Amino acid sequence: MSFSLIRSRLCQRLSNSSAINSFDKNSNLRTSIFCRRFCTKEPPLSSVSSQVNENSSSSPPLPPSPPPHKKNGFLTALKFGLTFAVTGAVAAAGYATYAYTLEEVDEKTKAFRASVNYPIEDDESIINKLQASIRYASFIVPAEAIRLYIDLRRYVEEQVRGFTDPLSDKLLPDLPPGLHNVFTLVLDLNETLVYSDWKRERGWRTFKRPGVDAFLEHLAQFYEIVVYSDHLQMYVDPVLDRLDTKQYVAHRLSRAATRYENGKHYRDLSTLNRDPKKVIYLSGHALESCLQLENCIEIKPWKGDDLNDTTLLDFLPFLEFVARSGPTDIRQVLESYKGRDIPKEFIERSKEHQRRMQGRSILWYF
Repeated sequence: MSFSLIRSRLCQRLSNSSAINSFDKNSNLRTSIFCRRFCTKEPPLSSVSSQVNENSSSSPPLPPSPPPHKKNGFLTALKFGLTFAVTGAVAAAGYATYAYTLEEVDEKTKAFRASVNYPIEDDESIINKLQASIRYASFIVPAEAIRLYIDLRRYVEEQVRGFTDPLSDKLLPDLPPGLHNVFTLVLDLNETLVYSDWKRERGWRTFKRPGVDAFLEHLAQFYEIVVYSDHLQMYVDPVLDRLDTKQYVAHRLSRAATRYENGKHYRDLSTLNRDPKKVIYLSGHALESCLQLENCIEIKPWKGDDLNDTTLLDFLPFLEFVARSGPTDIRQVLESYKGRDIPKEFIERSKEHQRRMQGRSILWYF
């Protein structure tokens, strides 16, 4: 039996059963759904195919596909050549910036840039003129690129130097004529003379180190005192206005006078306009914050916890002796105390000197 015959008989039985059980609404609903799905006659395959053919014949024909686009080999080669040239120029500029200073680049490329200006004589042959023209055309682009690189690098370095270098090559004014033999004592501010602390309930507070007033008052008689801080001027001035009410500090230097290197602000004593043989830098972080280590004295940093600290007062005998004796080069004196506790070592050397002097006086007496 064919499938269509079985389907017709099944639909007939369902319709009969639905007529008998017409009172069952759910049965009628299920019967009607089944009949709509399976009892409708499908059109023959031939009619469907003919309908598809009619529809396809009535629609307009599709346009032919365009031929594949042919790439221009010259443009491709030109694009790759320009990309390679730009990449090479950027890489060469980066290497030159990393490996050489601006003066070295200028010196090494001077001969190449001068060769571009090769003169062409009027009495030369056509071949020589053609060769000179080809040479000029091939050299002018890289020569101009080098000139552009040098000018751009010089401009960038000048802009960067404004942020990294001290404010001036002479941070302090010239000494008066009669004070050229006076030593300059450069002092750090935070954790050397004072300590600043911040807490949420009270904000910022600044504490004076024990003995700082006597330290400044006594040494102002012998030294030109300079406070050199890496903090901003808006912090340095208010602190010193309250700390140095009697104007013992001759000069104040803040962050704008420091040299910025490797993420830190360093004190550059060579820009003070003072003889380095007569400059002492005293700080709780001297070896970490100064570029001239031979002029440094590092003391114990003070963080406000020790109210009985006597570090500043302990240095008074040594610093007064240096100012009174006037050594030719203070750097040699500091080198002799390197790695030692200067106040204690100075006392020991003073005692030894007194013993020697007493022995000499006794010998002279006899």
